[in-house]
Amino acid sequence: MRTIELITTGGTIEKTYDERSGELANRGSIVSRMLSRLRLENTRVHIRELMSKDSLLMTDDDRNIIVRAVRSACDMSDGIIILHGTDTLSITGELLHLELGADLEHLGCAVVLTGAMRPYEMKRSDALQNLTEALIASSCVAPGVWCAAHGRVLKFPGVTKNRETGTFVIDDE
Repeated sequence: MRTIELITTGGTIEKTYDERSGELANRGSIVSRMLSRLRLENTRVHIRELMSKDSLLMTDDDRNIIVRAVRSACDMSDGIIILHGTDTLSITGELLHLELGADLEHLGCAVVLTGAMRPYEMKRSDALQNLTEALIASSCVAPGVWCAAHGRVLKFPGVTKNRETGTFVIDDE
């Protein structure tokens, strides 16, 4: 049985629409609804709802909480996935690489960050595709910090969001 630690932090991937206020906002994790649509053979996913924030509102303290959560989950999991807002996913990924890179390689743990350009609840959302790709990547890539989205898996350091194409790239692409 494969065990995945899925850490939720919020971001567009988990935003929901509030009919009363007319806004999209992070109000808590909806990843259980997403996972219920997938068939995951011999895989146990443990969900850790760490925070529910737009990544533009994340602080250095928030990112350090994510680092600590990854550090504590690494020896109990076959892989770690972090749902994160795409606007600052690269900042968190770089910090994880800097703080945990050598430890992850020693422990044999892959950490995969993913998010979405459109919320799960919206038509033409990339949320379920990106979550599925992160789940697959967490069992296929070498230990380290990665970003999975839009059919690609990119290794940190050097992953950035290309706002023109609406996806992630390596700095020199």
